Amino acid sequence: MAEYRTASAGKPEPGPERPEQKAERKFLHGGDLEGAAEKTGLDKAELLDFSANINPLGMPPGVREAVVESLDQSLSYPDPFCRKLRGALAERSRRRAEQILCGNGGADLIYRLVYALRPRKALVTAPAFAEYEEALVQTGTEIQFHELGEPFMVTESFLEKLEPGLDLVFLCNPNNPTGLLTERSLIEKVLAKAEKLDIRVCLDECFLEFVPGGEAYSAAELLDRFPNLVILKSFTKLYAIPGLRLGYVLSSDADLLERMRKAGQPWAVSEPAQAAGIAALRAEGFQEQTIRLVTEERLFLKQGLEELGFSVLDGRANYLCFRAPADETLAERLLKEGILLRSCANYRGLGKDYYRAAVRGREENQRLLAALGKVCGDHE
Repeated sequence: MAEYRTASAGKPEPGPERPEQKAERKFLHGGDLEGAAEKTGLDKAELLDFSANINPLGMPPGVREAVVESLDQSLSYPDPFCRKLRGALAERSRRRAEQILCGNGGADLIYRLVYALRPRKALVTAPAFAEYEEALVQTGTEIQFHELGEPFMVTESFLEKLEPGLDLVFLCNPNNPTGLLTERSLIEKVLAKAEKLDIRVCLDECFLEFVPGGEAYSAAELLDRFPNLVILKSFTKLYAIPGLRLGYVLSSDADLLERMRKAGQPWAVSEPAQAAGIAALRAEGFQEQTIRLVTEERLFLKQGLEELGFSVLDGRANYLCFRAPADETLAERLLKEGILLRSCANYRGLGKDYYRAAVRGREENQRLLAALGKVCGDHE
């Protein structure tokens, strides 16, 4: 049953930090290859990263070349309005360019949204992407958590949590880290009730591009109908350019987009990132090829994990969330084998025995399953 909890989001106690305290900070996300290399003594190239959900196909054709060609243009400031990139996005998404704001990755836009709105009270599901909560803490927002509980689905009980006094709601579809989808009919009900109560809804669709028939779940067609809707998108995962940092939001509220633009530094997207985004959007058939590969490999990986005795959620994105009962050290033991696995210990609503694994190519997925079999066998 879903629970309703309130968390204090006040600022941390002031005071100087000692160097050793800073070193003890834990990174909230996957993909920390540098840290893993330091721990293992291995070169980053020797590590196999299942902790970050990046397209196993890598960059689309033409992206690398576009980045190299853009370097000469990097002698000048990048276009602060991303005009060409927004034009390419408008054509691809069939939205108007004025409904698009680009940023330095999805996380940048989450912070810009929160800084622009300065919400007094916000609602977040648990589990969910950690950056929603992190951003809200920065503005001293009172955060209320809707505990999903097993089987971790967003249901109509979520509607009951929309009440007067809320300013902002975060929803992730498919959810990160579970990969579970929420039907668009329910999202439409959320938007309708939120509009009546003057609540903004940020719908994170960053992983929807990996879902077969994902357009049936997207709320993009509802933008003109619901000005309280903000849809978050990212180039990071599908186009495998996390190091370039590129994301965007869609909204029919031009005033909000302008406030978000002003909520950060003016040159949010570098020249190479803009060039990469335009080239990625021109890669015909790349998304379809990705979906075919990820769908096949996700099934293979899910079956392999279940055969090893893990309980696996029926995620639909390019990652799988699974439980290793009474095993809170699986990620650490797997790291000794040179493989990064995302521990879900810092996700609200999940126990320390939950993990998330990216879906990669067949040979890499086989290596993961073999390593899991080894470390679990040694652990028994």
